[in-house]
Amino acid sequence: MSKKKALPPRYFSTSIVIIIAAHLMLPIATLIEFPWNLIGLPLILIGGLMNLIADKDFKSANTTVKPFEYSEELITDGIFRVTRNPMYLGMALFLLGESILAGSITPFLITIIFIFLMDKIFITNEEQMLAEKFGVQYNDYKKNVRKWI
Repeated sequence: MSKKKALPPRYFSTSIVIIIAAHLMLPIATLIEFPWNLIGLPLILIGGLMNLIADKDFKSANTTVKPFEYSEELITDGIFRVTRNPMYLGMALFLLGESILAGSITPFLITIIFIFLMDKIFITNEEQMLAEKFGVQYNDYKKNVRKWI
């Protein structure tokens, strides 16, 4: 029986829940008071929009969004001209927005852990697979576009 790996959406949704719980149960200290915490709302919207746009681009290119499968096409236009990982960046911006909205220290720690995990568990592997599949084309893209922002 094969063991199914947790995918980024599971890490993301779990982080959302942990951020809320951590803020309510262990806020440590308030960093951002109302109304300044509302700055988090646009980040949540931008993060969500980035994910939708990137997902649409993957579907339009007929390639997978699944991190452990080889891509059929290297997408380098649209939102991918700004970041090599718009979906991970979108999730991170969403969590950052949620953390700002919460206003306490603990949510920011969860966001940092999420970013670290995405980089180590998924992005490193995905970039290796893209380099194997697309070679020079991917390496040229990698030189011109940042991993995050």
